[in-house]
Amino acid sequence: MDRHHIPVARVLGIPIGIDYSWFLIFVAITWALAVTYYPAALPARPAGVYWLLGALTALALFLSVVLHELGHSVVALRNRIPVRRITLFVFGGVSQITAEPPSPGIELRVALAGPAVSFALALVFLALQRPAAGSGPWLALTRYLAYINATLGAFNLIPGFPLDGGRVLRALVWSATQNLSRATYTAGTVGRIVGFLFILWGVVQIFTGHPGSGVWIAFIGWFLESAATAEIQRQTVQRLLGGHTVAELMNRQYCAISPTTSLQELVDEHILGGGRRCFVVSHGDQLVGLVTLHRIKAVPRERWPHTPASEIMTPAARVRRVRPGTKVWPAMVEMDRDGVNQLPVVEDGRMVGMLTREDVISFLRTMHELES
Repeated sequence: MDRHHIPVARVLGIPIGIDYSWFLIFVAITWALAVTYYPAALPARPAGVYWLLGALTALALFLSVVLHELGHSVVALRNRIPVRRITLFVFGGVSQITAEPPSPGIELRVALAGPAVSFALALVFLALQRPAAGSGPWLALTRYLAYINATLGAFNLIPGFPLDGGRVLRALVWSATQNLSRATYTAGTVGRIVGFLFILWGVVQIFTGHPGSGVWIAFIGWFLESAATAEIQRQTVQRLLGGHTVAELMNRQYCAISPTTSLQELVDEHILGGGRRCFVVSHGDQLVGLVTLHRIKAVPRERWPHTPASEIMTPAARVRRVRPGTKVWPAMVEMDRDGVNQLPVVEDGRMVGMLTREDVISFLRTMHELES
């Protein structure tokens, strides 16, 4: 388990996890169904029945969301696009696809796969209503799941990036202009507009006597606007970094230490004295390992004077590294994928520099100022 996700399953090699925020929405949906939908659909039943059906329906809903995301992921994998994981969170689910589709056609197929699964599930639950007609609880369950899957499919086709409909729009603009950056900016701008409209709709709902639904709709709008803005910024960063190599940005003045250096010496001389957070453990110019502030903090303070760097370092064999000629954007994608803040730069087995997020941010700031 990492800081934000609880792994629960692996399907087709894709890890599926639950974000902590999911538990909040699971309880909220269970409560809403138990006090509104099921009492209306099944009057005069014990309250425990309503709560049990509410919890079962909430689980079935999120299973439907997982299948929706698997639709995207399967099509992506078939087109050799990596999928890092599927995560359930407060707004539903997300497939973390770690590379851009190579063509507008593939983008379109990946985007439409999710809603297609949701509409197919709606038809399945609609067909199940006939055999469930003799059982009130199961009829109410299948009726709700048919409705919610149809709604999920339709909502995701709204042309606002990063919703599936926004990705469909991006694919169409990309196909027409042959310019992915322009297509992303167009779809992202439409996504921001859709987000603002949801916020406005939520505010209207609040002031017309529906504060609960109004706050939720406004919250969804804020999420959509923020996600669209983030995608536009990501595309801008990718454009600014395009064509530049790691050798242009890397810091050649990295801090190299001996494997026998104590943690106390590292803290006193390099962290407190120099403000450094990452150290290359080397033998000559050969990379032996990597020590970060995070790993130092995991050691009890009283052990620092007697603990050598070699005892806590990440061995060289497990350290992600890049070559000087690697493009900066793929290197940044690798940093994000592995959750690290730096990558050693190695050429012919020799350490030649260190690429850090601070180096990239400084470069981007300079590029932005020059463009301005």
